[in-house]
Amino acid sequence: MSGAVPGPAPAPAAAPASESGAASDAAGLLRTDWLDQVRFDAAGLIPAIAQDAISQRILMVAWMNRESLLETALTGRAVYFSRSRARLWRKGEESGHFQRVKELRLDCDADVVLLKVEQQGGIACHTGRESCFFLRLTDGRWESVDPVIRNPEDIYR
Repeated sequence: MSGAVPGPAPAPAAAPASESGAASDAAGLLRTDWLDQVRFDAAGLIPAIAQDAISQRILMVAWMNRESLLETALTGRAVYFSRSRARLWRKGEESGHFQRVKELRLDCDADVVLLKVEQQGGIACHTGRESCFFLRLTDGRWESVDPVIRNPEDIYR
């Protein structure tokens, strides 16, 4: 599915069908020609950045394949591809911390997807923090600067 995108950058993907509720939106998503404009890598993956739709904070980075991107667009819930498990990973399937997708965007090179999300439970990171980006480089060492909201042992049983 990888390949160059001819001409000007493609338009961003439409809002998930569940957000607008319009049947025509779902029909447009099912045509999947919008997926053909996405430049997946040789492994069929594309980096996906999850950003809080309100605060604009970057919550996490994951990977998507064609199937996970389509399911995300159709359902309005973030679905990623887990490289370690080699399967689709529906964010929150174990933790209950789902991501409701408010908007999908594609970068100018069509090789990175941005998901603007509403993070359920306020925790995106498996460490129990709001964001996976909780380490800051300070004086030549990585320092944890964000609190654990909930102990991961209480989340993943």
